[in-house]
Amino acid sequence: ALAATHRLVAPDLRGSGRSVYAGELSWDRLADDAAALLARLGIERAVVGGVSMGSAVAIRFALRHPSKLRGLVLMSPVYPGEDLPLAEPARVAMHAMGEVGRRVLEQGIDALRPLFEPLPEPVRSVAMQMALGFDAKSVAATTRFLASNEQPMSSARDLAAIDVPVLLLPGIDPEHPAEVAELYARHFERASIVEQTAPDAMEKIARFCADLD
Repeated sequence: ALAATHRLVAPDLRGSGRSVYAGELSWDRLADDAAALLARLGIERAVVGGVSMGSAVAIRFALRHPSKLRGLVLMSPVYPGEDLPLAEPARVAMHAMGEVGRRVLEQGIDALRPLFEPLPEPVRSVAMQMALGFDAKSVAATTRFLASNEQPMSSARDLAAIDVPVLLLPGIDPEHPAEVAELYARHFERASIVEQTAPDAMEKIARFCADLD
């Protein structure tokens, strides 16, 4: 629904997917990468969105580059701010990813397989096939960063500085508790919430973007 009416730019973040990077990562660096990509593409302002880790990059982008932002779409956010702890399932998952990232350097990409085993088919096969194309050092860099539990903001109160419309889609699993999106909604000035499980969720995202035109 969105692709039919809008230009979509879906980058592989530095150190993720087909983006090869083995150095240290930070939310500032990832957000600045997104801003640089928009500049390279000649896009002055955009609706920026992300899922899970990507939602944190979108938040950091909004805080650092407000003049480039038309709206935010945040799906399955996980980070409540440095003044609050991560949900325990999220903390455990981040730690597990860090352990796997270390094994990848020794054993190769096949060490990622345990991360995908719990997924249902055909998602598991597709995800594993995608992972086989990853760069081992990049995986180690990204998982090391996630395992550090660094957060994209000092507090959810920081979100009040983001003065654009925001669409929140709360998480639906223990690693992405819905309470995080609800926390965000209390601090954003212009936020609305859509349940991911709603049959028209994707259409609502498209409508949200269209309303900003």
